[in-house]
Amino acid sequence: MCGVAGFWSSDSVRGQPQDVLCRMAATLRHRGPDDEGWWWDPRFGVGLAHRRLSIIDLSVEGHQPMESASGRFVIVYNGEVLQLRTAAS
Repeated sequence: MCGVAGFWSSDSVRGQPQDVLCRMAATLRHRGPDDEGWWWDPRFGVGLAHRRLSIIDLSVEGHQPMESASGRFVIVYNGEVLQLRTAAS
């Protein structure tokens, strides 16, 4: 089972938000010892952290937080995202 954490701050974050996110992820090490990552958007004061337990996808493709190709969307989650294909694709 993976671990996810994050914060949103309408005030300016004191100190280094990256350090806060790393510490948040470190407290979740027991939830996922295989990988960790964080993402920070200073424009909106949003930070995400993730600890990974690799069970199905052992590749680096499962590293989180995941960012869309455009960079518009970022996600951390516990589970699997499937791409459904139609007969035409």
